[in-house]
Amino acid sequence: MAGLSILNNIPSLQAQNQLTITNKSLQTTLFRLSSGSRLNSGADDPAGLSIADELHASIQALQQSVSNTNSGIGTLQVADGSFAQVTNLLDRAVTIATEASNGGLSTAQLSALDNEFTAIKAEIDRIGSSTTFNGTSVFTTTTTSIFLSDATSSSQIGVNIGTLSSSGLGLGSTNLLTSSNAQSALTAINTAVGTIAQDRGTIGATLNRLQSAQNVLNTQVQNVTAAEDSIRAANIPAEVSNLSKFSVLSQTGIAALTQANQITQSVLGLFR
Repeated sequence: MAGLSILNNIPSLQAQNQLTITNKSLQTTLFRLSSGSRLNSGADDPAGLSIADELHASIQALQQSVSNTNSGIGTLQVADGSFAQVTNLLDRAVTIATEASNGGLSTAQLSALDNEFTAIKAEIDRIGSSTTFNGTSVFTTTTTSIFLSDATSSSQIGVNIGTLSSSGLGLGSTNLLTSSNAQSALTAINTAVGTIAQDRGTIGATLNRLQSAQNVLNTQVQNVTAAEDSIRAANIPAEVSNLSKFSVLSQTGIAALTQANQITQSVLGLFR
């Protein structure tokens, strides 16, 4: 009976300690399985948690940058659609100016053609002054800066559409009231058509740039998300295996603790 003691039950203490360790590991495994995350507290992996949080912040910045480019793309698409409508109006103006340039028309006929031409110019002015996107005027001299960031570095893409008006296109003082005036107006209209075409080309180039930037941002979001996931996500097959292992160890630990607590009972046999 050497080593028996009624003061301290060392085997019991050892069994308790091991059971505590096992139950902590079992609890960690259950947390990971229920949350799907390997990092449920800073103690799980301090360095990994720091890196994962930085990557998550980068993802948030990149996703907002994608949203920023969407705003710029939307503005440019509205502007391009408006310019397309202006081109249609100018095409009609070419037709009636060509008709008015022909001799032999009466004053009433020229006046009727000029009234339509005046309406075309008024509609161009209306498009230029009232077209908006997200509550902001589209045709303005103010340059809009599209801000792009990954939370560690940033860049900007400037979008400047400019104003739109009939006078800005050189049509303000033109009229079709005489054959001579109509011929002058026709020259101005053709120049305006070229100006609008050039403006649409500039918008198209900027639009392509923003869409390319957006594609890059989306790729960055995908890659950074994959990097964060590789750090943060729990290895489900491994954790399921750990669950089985620690469940068994917990049960055997309880059984061992029970046996250790019964050792001191053998001391009573000395009194028989």
